[in-house]
Amino acid sequence: MSEEWIDLGAAEELAKKPLQELRAGERRIALSFRDGRFGAISGSCNHVGGPLGKGHLDGDYVVCPWHYYKFHWQTGEGEPGYEDDRVPAHDVKVENGRVLLAAKPRSKRNRLPHKPHPLARDPKREPGPIRVLGISTTSMTAGQPRYSTSEDLLLHALAAARARKDGECDTRFIALRELAFRACEGYYSKAARACTWPCSITQMDPKDQMDRVYEGVVHWADVLIIATPIRWGGASSLYYKMIERMNCIQNQETVANRHLMRNKVVALVITGGQDNVQAVAGQMLTFFAELGCQFPQFPFVAHSRGWSAEDMENNEQYVRDSKSLHEGAAALACRAVDMARVMVESSLGQGALVRGGRKGHELDTRAQLTGL
Repeated sequence: MSEEWIDLGAAEELAKKPLQELRAGERRIALSFRDGRFGAISGSCNHVGGPLGKGHLDGDYVVCPWHYYKFHWQTGEGEPGYEDDRVPAHDVKVENGRVLLAAKPRSKRNRLPHKPHPLARDPKREPGPIRVLGISTTSMTAGQPRYSTSEDLLLHALAAARARKDGECDTRFIALRELAFRACEGYYSKAARACTWPCSITQMDPKDQMDRVYEGVVHWADVLIIATPIRWGGASSLYYKMIERMNCIQNQETVANRHLMRNKVVALVITGGQDNVQAVAGQMLTFFAELGCQFPQFPFVAHSRGWSAEDMENNEQYVRDSKSLHEGAAALACRAVDMARVMVESSLGQGALVRGGRKGHELDTRAQLTGL
């Protein structure tokens, strides 16, 4: 049986681009041209189907535009060290000024086996005490701790959760400033499916510590208490860096109909020397609502002395001495815990929640700085 060839077009025109995406029947092809020769491989990346033909050439390799996986422009083999990870390659020839592609690939696709990322498991709420995760988004110099009004109230809220007499809560604390994690690289801007769960950065970079946040908010916590200072009328830069990386959680709703954050309660602590509390709270509440989270009555505690209060030392002293703010933070935590308990027990069945479990603990030993 003779080989079937598909006419891709005029060689003179196709040679003008080093790499391009073409359709050959139902196949997507990445056609490349270098050193006077054409090469043709599958246009679908092994990773999550990225469009190889819309990437670029790096030497002998086609680089996927989504997550930068590389495949040889003629053989389809992966980059050195990953040769067995390959995409199908097609024979290609030029006759009478036309580029012809062999309809049947000469090699098969092969994906290297790999274990799923630990975060990729289905979220499952195990029986146990209500779990409260506090996240501080305050920046400060490493090794030079200072007083933070929002972090003070957050730690007080966590202490109140642990001190509840109706059954201990398990608590954890994350200070974002202590995590080394990369900024969102905008994969979603390339295509919705390019924004993966877990985040592609987390999958590709074992040193990226955003996995600790993902583990906490998706798989561990029932209650999230997020604390931020007000910076120029907005939340802190670390807060925005975190939630941009959390877009991969929300994106699962739209691309996979997968709801990762069930029965999660979110409460906020917002403080600052500048005003704009309501705008900051509104933006934060909207984001977590888009993740499918719920909120207790009166979902945030906040403090600001106003735009003209630039004497931050007095602002800090006010919060240190404020009994009402600390009581408010404690009450906020209790409202969030009460709501989470109702939601969790309703989903698991009455009696499934263990009251009294192991004592709460902090991941950050600097909690004593607040005197709690």
